[in-house]
This record gives sequence, C-alpha cells and structure tokens, in this order.
Amino acid sequence: MTRPDPRQNSNAGQRAASSVPMAGAVDLSALKNRADAQAKSAGSGADSGGSGGTGDAGAAIVEVTEANFQAEVVDRSMQVPVVVDLWATWCQPCKQLSPVLEKLAREGGGSWVLATIDVDSNQRIAQLFGVQSIPTVIAIAGGQPVEAFQGAQPEEQIRQWINSILDSQRDQLPGIRAAEQGAAATEGEQEDPRFTAAEQALERGEYAAAEQAYQRILDEEPDNEQAKAALAQVRFTARAENADPGAIERAESAPDDVDTQLAAADAELAQQRVEDAFNRLIGTVRRTSGQDRDRVREELLEMFGLFPEGDQRVAKARRALASALF
Repeated sequence: MTRPDPRQNSNAGQRAASSVPMAGAVDLSALKNRADAQAKSAGSGADSGGSGGTGDAGAAIVEVTEANFQAEVVDRSMQVPVVVDLWATWCQPCKQLSPVLEKLAREGGGSWVLATIDVDSNQRIAQLFGVQSIPTVIAIAGGQPVEAFQGAQPEEQIRQWINSILDSQRDQLPGIRAAEQGAAATEGEQEDPRFTAAEQALERGEYAAAEQAYQRILDEEPDNEQAKAALAQVRFTARAENADPGAIERAESAPDDVDTQLAAADAELAQQRVEDAFNRLIGTVRRTSGQDRDRVREELLEMFGLFPEGDQRVAKARRALASALF
C-alpha cells in the first residue's frame, strides 16, 4: 500500500493530521448480504487476531470481520460513533497507534466504540473503504462514514479528533449522551434496571425485546422522555436495517399505496434524506383518510422524535403536517 500525499489535506483545524470528511463516500450496505451468508455458513466468523486488544468490558473494543461488520459497526453506529481501526500485524505504525486508540476507547465510557479490523484477514472491508495505506482510522456514525485519518498520530490530537466527532453527533446519536450522563452520575447511584435490560437487548440486536422493554417503561411512566426517545430510535433502527432503497422508485408509481410510501420514507431517512422523508409522509397524509392517515401521521411523529428539540427541519415539517391535517 502507498501512502497518499498528506499535503492534500490542508484543512487540519482540530482534526488529526490527514483527517478528511467522508459523509456519503462509502456504501456500507455492500457487506450486509455477504455477512449474512457467512454468518449462516461459518458461525460467528470471528477472528482470533487483533490489534493488541480483545473484547473489552462494556464492549468498548471489538474485533470485527466481514461476518459481524453489520452488527458491530453499522448497527452499533446508530447509537454511538464506531471508530474503525484498519491495521495489520506487519505494520509498525499500527503498533504505535492501536494502543492509543484502545486507551481512549476505555476512557470513553461507552460514548464511542473502537472496532479493530485486520486488513489481511478482511481484504474486502479494506477495499470497501478504498484503503491505500495503514493504519487508517474511520469514524462511522448513523451507519455512514463521517471522518477519517491515516498514520499514527499523537494521543492528544486523536483525543481532539474523537471529541469533535462526539460533539457533532451528540444530538443525532442517543447513546453518546446516555453514556456521558451515566459516567457523570454520582458514585453509587443505582442504574434503572428497566433501562439496563432494554439497552442490553439493543446491544444484542434484539430490537423487538428492546422495544417491549421501553414500552413497558412508558406504560408505567407515560411522560418518561428518555424512554420515548429510545423507543423511537429502536423502532427506526429495526426498520432501517432492512430498508429497501428500491422502495423509493416504486413509491413514485404507487402514490396511494401506504405501505410503499412508508417503506420509501424509511429508505430516505436511512440515506439521511430527512426532508424528502418528511415531505413524502406529509403528502401521504394529504391523500389519505381514516386509519391510513392516522398510521402515517403516527409514524411521522415518531420520526420527529429521532431529532433533537429545535431542529428546524422538524419544526418546518410540523407546520406542514398541521396544514395537511386541518
């Protein structure tokens, strides 16, 4: 592998050297079907190798292969950023960088996850990211790459890079704030076992169980905002995992098919086409009535709950929804 000219990245700011934005640059869904097939034929497919760290308490550090890439990187990035460390045993700079990343991941208290990937054993993942040299570090948030850098960097510079990602994603990924609030809780404060059970189910990818757990909390405490937000996130994450991009094209020729419109809106939201998803469902509300209208309205309101209070896109869509209803 050859190292790109670092002079190409002149906008350093507070990012680590050679850090570049990656939003929309890589389609991570390319690995999903392959991973599903491998999981069925080869079990978990987990590697025995690693960058020096193994499974960490609280899963702050995970070893990733094609088989578990979807669950450990894409799915987990819906809750917190996942920092992917692409390394190899023969790479000397990797041996300097990986221990720093592992230390920072443990200090992060669950606000982000470090995913280590051996490029020799997982060449398709390296190809997917277009890796030209290692170590390469890529931050994944909401199922999409957002930032990256190459080469070993000083600890403080990496810490600033990670903090900038947390700052930019805090309002989009509920797990960041939840982890930070947990770390800031007074010593000895007992965790709510209801939320613990829901979060554990979510970490295992058991979306139905997590949804039921959050719903039970709301049955007991209808005004629990944390449970409301978490429930909306779980429901969308479950739908987004199976979102079909082809539904968008099909929806154009079936404007009165509520199921198709809802599927298309999920696909658009999964692609971060927020306003397109909102406008699609508002238009569907205008064209429907009775139970169909109620169903679309409820799903739209649930989508609003995925965004922080004060989001201008939500405010605009709420006004448009009110106009469509009345």
